[in-house]
Amino acid sequence: MGRAAQGGKINWITSIFMGAFHVGAIAALFCFSWKNLAAFVVLYFLAINVGIGMCYHRLLTHRGYKVPKWLEYCLTICGTLALEGGPIFWVATHRVHHQLSDHEGDPHTPHDGTWWAHAGWIISGRTLHTHTAMLARYAPDLTKDRFQVFMSKYHWLSIATAAAICYAIGGWSMVLWGIFLRTVLGLHSTWLVNSATHLWGSRRFETRDDSRNNWWVALLTGGEGWHNNHHAHPVSARHGLRWYEFDINYYGIWVLEKLGLAKKVLIAQWDPQDPRPAGS
Repeated sequence: MGRAAQGGKINWITSIFMGAFHVGAIAALFCFSWKNLAAFVVLYFLAINVGIGMCYHRLLTHRGYKVPKWLEYCLTICGTLALEGGPIFWVATHRVHHQLSDHEGDPHTPHDGTWWAHAGWIISGRTLHTHTAMLARYAPDLTKDRFQVFMSKYHWLSIATAAAICYAIGGWSMVLWGIFLRTVLGLHSTWLVNSATHLWGSRRFETRDDSRNNWWVALLTGGEGWHNNHHAHPVSARHGLRWYEFDINYYGIWVLEKLGLAKKVLIAQWDPQDPRPAGS
């Protein structure tokens, strides 16, 4: 699963799409409007905060809380808006990362290079895109769910629909802001969790990996940058353990809990006098 196992062969389909989205993101900078910015903000929040942070990561991967199936499916659709692959691929890859974090077999450790950890594993990782046995092994709960299987196969449908809506409302300029620029910044923000938070920041807990708490990655991702906290308490739905650790993704879960939609929300109980992670 690591860099050596994946062979370093370029995935041309992924690379071409990534290149096209980056070109579109640059073009967006020449057609600013407040309406386009609003589309960017709304879709960024739905894709990165609700979709990736609240759903793909804290709900589907770690099962840090429970919601009704209909809501889980709605949140999953938000996750596909991020263009980070279907739920089964994302969850399986992230579970492998936790099992082998910064050791041989980790799909995106900076030990294999900073660029590899950030984006190289996506554009060069053929194994990750084709290894169905790995997906079934690490995400058996999702491979048995017909909706999650469908969304994993047709994960592009949601972003295509969002693009059509943006075009109908604001033309191509809104598509550039709401789809291209928003997706590119969201991708790099998420990838920074794989790269930057294993390189720079503080370590509150002595985990067996190089995870770090990085405040500026937390700002970009809504709380995913408190990565050392997370690796110490993987199933905790809350990553920001102190009042000053901004964690909007947890606040979203908190709102769902207050509305009676989220149950069994797991929260890490951290004793500031004990530097060890719970269960270590």
